[in-house]
Amino acid sequence: MDGWTVQGDKLHKEYRFADFVEAFRFMTAAALCAERKNHHPEWFNVYNRVRVDLSTHDVGGITTWDVELAMEMDEAAS
Repeated sequence: MDGWTVQGDKLHKEYRFADFVEAFRFMTAAALCAERKNHHPEWFNVYNRVRVDLSTHDVGGITTWDVELAMEMDEAAS
């Protein structure tokens, strides 16, 4: 999980893309992954950057659901 860090009770990563269209493509693909898992990120987008935080709110911390979604998001970004 290259580039992911633990910040408090969340997994955190900042993605950078060539432009807004590529960032939006990533967000669309990641949203579909998240919806299939019914596990949704906290994220923020400005132009070519997407900041992502993953946490399982029901347990108040990081679970395998977060790790699995992080790996799928990395695939979507490649």
